[in-house]
Amino acid sequence: MSTQIHRKQHPGEVRLPAALAVLVAISLYALLPEGLLLGPRLAVPLLEAALFIPLVAANPRRMTRDNRWLRRVSIALVLLIAATNAGSLVLLVRALVSGTAQNGAGLLLAALQVWLTNVLVFALAYWELDRGGPVKRTQTARPGLPVADFRFPQDEDHDAIYEVAASSAARSGWVPGFIDYLYVSVTNSSAFSPTDTMPLSSRTKVLMGLQSVSALMLSVLVIARGVSLLK
Repeated sequence: MSTQIHRKQHPGEVRLPAALAVLVAISLYALLPEGLLLGPRLAVPLLEAALFIPLVAANPRRMTRDNRWLRRVSIALVLLIAATNAGSLVLLVRALVSGTAQNGAGLLLAALQVWLTNVLVFALAYWELDRGGPVKRTQTARPGLPVADFRFPQDEDHDAIYEVAASSAARSGWVPGFIDYLYVSVTNSSAFSPTDTMPLSSRTKVLMGLQSVSALMLSVLVIARGVSLLK
């Protein structure tokens, strides 16, 4: 009962971390070399900004308001960032395979931009999908939440020693925020597998698999080729 009361009084997740992630992802795409862009340089960033502005207007400081329209716009923004970044990855790999890429330093920088965007967009996807999204996670009592997509350590620390159990979900009402999903995305892109947070749903396993494969392509193929071009 105490956990439910705590969650009903939650002020809502802070908007800033996720908003910064979106802005960084948009900027990284806009700064890619011309050959890795899909269409005119500013076309995609302007479209992403058009989707992003109403989301910030609806929840400028904390994530407390939600409806079907906002959810669709938010998911559409994540899908757009993911699709354009995947397109840039394909163009990057094609440039390497065809032998048209000669600027090793520029190639390494572009690979880093695509990798960072990949980390950010998957973090946003996990953040948007898990347990109904950022608003539902904090504004809905735990029994009313959708089934979890991830199992965090805090979800099962309630029977650990006191100082660890005190911050568990069962005792403190803890819910994951954007930084938690960003950490999951970073470790999955670095280790090519889950670390301390396990995927539970089929859709999350598919997403984490796609992220691992794309990160592996960048690490093994693109970066290795870029280093060879520096010689």
